[in-house]
Amino acid sequence: MSKKIYVGNLSYSVDDQELGNLFGQHGNIISAKVIIDRYDNRSKGFGFVEMEDDDAADAAINALNGQDHMGRALKVSEARDRGERPPRGN
Repeated sequence: MSKKIYVGNLSYSVDDQELGNLFGQHGNIISAKVIIDRYDNRSKGFGFVEMEDDDAADAAINALNGQDHMGRALKVSEARDRGERPPRGN
């Protein structure tokens, strides 16, 4: 079963391919997507990676969370469903 991973505090120059390469060192990835602001077409500084194997995903989370990447400490965790997020603006 696959697992989706949240990756925060990315350098704004990281693209989908680089994000995929970073996680591909830990196992097979299904997808890697840096979230882009629809108004200015620039990275929002976070993205999501879906990995094929739960164990590889857990290993990637443990290996990369807090690691320096391009001068920024990555924040890596299992992605939550949209319904689990707290409301915005309160």
